[in-house]
Amino acid sequence: MTAYEPQPSGTPGADGYDAVVLAGGAARRLGGADKPGVRVGGRPLLDRVLAACADADTTVVVAGPRPTARPVTWAHEDPPGGGPVAALDAGLRHTGAEHVVVLSADLPFLGPATVGRLLDALRTSGAEGALLTDTGGRDQPLVAAYRASALRRELGALTLEHGGLTGLPLRRLTAALELTRVSDPVASFDCDTWDDIAAARARIREHGHVLDEWISAAKDELGIDLDVDTDLLLDLARDAAHGVARPAAPLTTFLVGYAAGRAGGGPEAVAEATRKAVALALRWADEAAAADGTGKGPDSRPDAG
Repeated sequence: MTAYEPQPSGTPGADGYDAVVLAGGAARRLGGADKPGVRVGGRPLLDRVLAACADADTTVVVAGPRPTARPVTWAHEDPPGGGPVAALDAGLRHTGAEHVVVLSADLPFLGPATVGRLLDALRTSGAEGALLTDTGGRDQPLVAAYRASALRRELGALTLEHGGLTGLPLRRLTAALELTRVSDPVASFDCDTWDDIAAARARIREHGHVLDEWISAAKDELGIDLDVDTDLLLDLARDAAHGVARPAAPLTTFLVGYAAGRAGGGPEAVAEATRKAVALALRWADEAAAADGTGKGPDSRPDAG
């Protein structure tokens, strides 16, 4: 796996699509553990994948129902354990969009930007599917965007040929489609073993990534979806800690959040509350400098303001 960089928010070109997430399987290489529920960065793998396709019109998860960070439609193949082709067919029956993103539930580094790239590649290429490729250049048919009409056509053909879809490998389906490919060795990293889980958990804690991961996890846990200027809030915490007292930093950021909520919420409300709190912290620092006799300039006078 190559160096991990947090992906920007937003999904360019991703309007008007459905998502099907395959979250079944026996997870034999994990000793039969509940793989979609394994936590990476404090969040279940399934919730991390659902966050990557949060703007889908309809999201279908093919698995037994469980609590998730956002509402989804549940589906299951018949008979249970019928394999990925049967599971995809079951999920597709609950969708209506022409473009469908198909994902496995074990992708810790998939983000909205990669989903957008797949959809853009599908639309601009005229192909029937756009697949992600991994570090070895191998196709990842469960990190892909497809034309639903092409999937239904080939699923119908396979059903006629084999009398059903149970046990069929995905390559029997994708081999009949005209495909284009998108390279993203990080987003295509999946968690098949406990070593993979350990690698993913370590990587998101690397310096430069951990704050973005923490903020995403906290927003999921708190049930909020709000883009804010993290640097601005960190600057506020620094100014409050240095200009007032160290415990003022967390308390001030809490008060900013409360004030922004009272003002209706949204990035603008957070920015305005932060601006006011920063100005107050700087005034405190100026007064302290004046009292110590180290203040310089008109802003350090006791009556400045």
